[in-house]
Amino acid sequence: MKYIFSISLFIAVFVASTRLSAQKLYILSAEDNLPIPSAHVVITEQGSKNSKLILSNTEGIISLDEFNKTNKIQLSISFIGFKKIVDSLDLSLLKKDRKYYLTPENVALNEVIITAQYAPNSPEKAVHKVKIIDSKKIESMGAQNLRDVLTNEMNVRISQDNILGSSMNLQGISGQNVKILVDGVPVTGRLNGNIDISQINMNNVERIEVIEGPLSVNYGTDALAGTINIITKKTQKETVNASINNYYESIGHYNFTGRIGLQKEKHNFSISGGRNFFDGWRATDEPFQIEKTNFADSTRFMDWKAKEQRFGSLHYSYFIKNIKVGYTGDLFHEIITNRGKPRKPYFETAFDDYYVTDRINNTINLSGNLSKSYYLNAIFAYNYYNRIKNTYYKDLTTLRETLTENPSDQDTTMFGVFMTRGSISTTKDSVKINYEIGYDINHETSRGIRIKNNIQQIGDYALFASAEYKPFSKFLIRPGIRYSYNTAYTSPIVPSINIRYQLLKTSAIRFSYARGFRAPSLKELYFDFVDINHNVIGNENLKAEYSNNFNFSFSNQYTLGKVIWKTENSYFYNYIDNMISLSQIQGMQYSYQNIDNYQTLGVQLQTEVAWEHLKVTVGGAYVGRYNELDKQTKKGEFTYSPEAKTNLFYELKRYQLTFGLFYKYTGELPMYMLDNKGEMKLSKIDDYHTADLSISKHLLKKKLNLTIGCKNIFNVTNVNGSVSGGAHSSSGNSISVGTGRSFFFKLDINLISNI
Repeated sequence: MKYIFSISLFIAVFVASTRLSAQKLYILSAEDNLPIPSAHVVITEQGSKNSKLILSNTEGIISLDEFNKTNKIQLSISFIGFKKIVDSLDLSLLKKDRKYYLTPENVALNEVIITAQYAPNSPEKAVHKVKIIDSKKIESMGAQNLRDVLTNEMNVRISQDNILGSSMNLQGISGQNVKILVDGVPVTGRLNGNIDISQINMNNVERIEVIEGPLSVNYGTDALAGTINIITKKTQKETVNASINNYYESIGHYNFTGRIGLQKEKHNFSISGGRNFFDGWRATDEPFQIEKTNFADSTRFMDWKAKEQRFGSLHYSYFIKNIKVGYTGDLFHEIITNRGKPRKPYFETAFDDYYVTDRINNTINLSGNLSKSYYLNAIFAYNYYNRIKNTYYKDLTTLRETLTENPSDQDTTMFGVFMTRGSISTTKDSVKINYEIGYDINHETSRGIRIKNNIQQIGDYALFASAEYKPFSKFLIRPGIRYSYNTAYTSPIVPSINIRYQLLKTSAIRFSYARGFRAPSLKELYFDFVDINHNVIGNENLKAEYSNNFNFSFSNQYTLGKVIWKTENSYFYNYIDNMISLSQIQGMQYSYQNIDNYQTLGVQLQTEVAWEHLKVTVGGAYVGRYNELDKQTKKGEFTYSPEAKTNLFYELKRYQLTFGLFYKYTGELPMYMLDNKGEMKLSKIDDYHTADLSISKHLLKKKLNLTIGCKNIFNVTNVNGSVSGGAHSSSGNSISVGTGRSFFFKLDINLISNI
């Protein structure tokens, strides 16, 4: 109740202090309804030969205060990559704000970003290098979850565990050091330090923003290797918008989602949800395979486990003058079924595992301009995560199931996290100094039979601040700092500095130094699992992992007629100290210790070319890794792995057709590891190629959108992971990568109405 009272009091005080706003023009993208900052608006008053150029602000807004309200004006609105709009207005008849929607002229390279920004901004003006994955790419890929999307991204490697799900690493650093947000709220529920990214569905996603390198000043723990912020759909052009999406994939995916949205004046309401079902996959399966009769249920075991997900989301937002107040509630339920192989000698029994995951997320968000100079962004959220694992002994002749008596076969893990983060920033382009000050509070509770005393809590309370200083127009420097108090460990002071230098109008150099950190998790602090097969205890004296990161990038954008050419070169170096690892402390007892350090470095080159309705992206990366085991080698050198990708979009406007090709090469990954004898060996994971192809067609004035395609064209299922075993021998194992070549069909039905 105290949280609800605090929020209500905050809103009441704010409403009482808000002034009436002036008449405005809103410049928005017709494609996604997002504001277009820095749009060029040329205004000429009737009877005057002089014109005035005004740039829209970060919200895509310009004010008409300075113009004579009895006059008529001529407008010319333009922005690179969009068709120009020319209009005339009689200000004496203009009784309310006017919205203008710019239509993309070709496959534009421009977007709007919000992650780690003082206010919504264009990527070109941002002090960070931000990678944007828009809804058009997500839809063309037929991507159903975050794993599908990130498979095609450079500097990202996906790992698959068919029980724990899909994890990732970024810049050569594991996923436990990657902050994953949904609308600025951290995703809860890390297993072995990682978020299962296959649980994050794309059914209601507008775009994904990826920033590589630490953002610990803004987002605290885990934002060490990078931050991924998933932005969901909250606005629409139409008064009523309804859509139904159907997805089928030949390996056994059957998905159905839907969304209904209502927007009336300052109110916006939407509800979405769906069901994803996967019936499992074996290496012997063929596309469109029809099961034959098999004896003794011999086909019940799956390499990729059967999975069902049900999810729903509700969003409501309301504008109080310039402030948007919104509530979002999300529900998620997943069941993974791991059917065991029939047991010898008669194959009439088996052990089956069931993994049930539930998430409940509630978020209140306030954002917008307090005045012409101040921007507010505040989030209040409570996230609940629960995962239950049960093992049953099953009689395959009677289908009777009995819960096994072994305590290690059953497990329940629960996390509850209350968080609030808020900041006030200045956003005036005309001044030399803008700044942001904010707070970040997180209180986490964990329950489980393997947690010390069955329940533990940890609180983190932080203040952060940064400033953007422009000594001259082309140079921007942003220093920042975060101080926090943690109830379980000593948290480090986190500084950062970011620099952007504008060489030309569309060319920029960015440099950053930042210190990142990862707090020890509740499991690492308080894990207690001792039975006949396990002896693992937590360590309440753990320190936070911390890193020093350096990033340098150069980007350039050329425009020649209808051709837009954008290049980006980036370089990074990470040094991580106090890494937490599970280590043997005595006899067969293991615990978590701060014993390792780890380094990565790399280079990434990328080029994008957009010409009319064609967009081609070509890129490559080379990433090196170095850890404590590398020091023990005679050479003591980094081990390197390459990556490359090519994406192609082509739109045939006349026929409403879009072609998409997504290719990625993931190079060989060498590393040093200890074998079962404790001896250091050079291991590697073999390289592989992946590619997806899709064709989309709009029908009935875009009321129907049909997409067909092929995933995993090269039919990659497993790759070899080998360890050198001596002068003339080697040992290896197979690592899951994909479910083989498949074909998908996607039908989106859009019902649009303006009331």
